Amino acid sequence: MASMDKDWKARLSPERYQILRLKGTEPAFSGDLLDVHDDGIFRCAGCGAQLFDSEDKFESGSGWPSFTRAIDEGVIVTEIDTSHAMTRTEIMCASCGGHLGHVFDDGPAPTGMRYCVNSLSLIFDPSSASS
Repeated sequence: MASMDKDWKARLSPERYQILRLKGTEPAFSGDLLDVHDDGIFRCAGCGAQLFDSEDKFESGSGWPSFTRAIDEGVIVTEIDTSHAMTRTEIMCASCGGHLGHVFDDGPAPTGMRYCVNSLSLIFDPSSASS
């Protein structure tokens, strides 16, 4: 376990490590990907797995990039999070277990879901744009 932690610390910036491995949260409206509206794929910053398509991104006003769904079933896993005196559903990359953010049931159609994601847990890949 300690060697895995050492590997993550070597691969990630301190800010990304704090979010992906220690379940941190970046301040609202501070993320580089909040206002990205180009076509492409949002990948896990920890392992590169494809997580969200730009077609599913929307402006939630929450201060974090928000999506109506994951790019494919099974790429995200959930867990109940009772930290900070509230109960929420945490979302994590199914491939590496990296913390992404939380999912809420107050999003727009067609899913009604809002995947609220830390910019630092993602990398935007415009070369993988859907055709």
